[in-house]
Amino acid sequence: MFINKAYKFRLYPNKEQEVLIAKTIGCSRFVFNRFLSLWNETYQATGKGLSYSACSSQLTQLKKEFTWLQEVDS
Repeated sequence: MFINKAYKFRLYPNKEQEVLIAKTIGCSRFVFNRFLSLWNETYQATGKGLSYSACSSQLTQLKKEFTWLQEVDS
């Protein structure tokens, strides 16, 4: 018989950590939406989506284009 356990944690970040968390989530959302729209455009044009390696190589160019993406951890 298996017993499931759950743990609940509460974080109390200071102001600096709250800003960093918000920046990280914002950058992740921007990158996800950017590659999702690029994937959809490629799929409609060719019938195939993008591979991980294609997106990964474009991410380095994206970081050079938008310097604020370098402020957060990868």
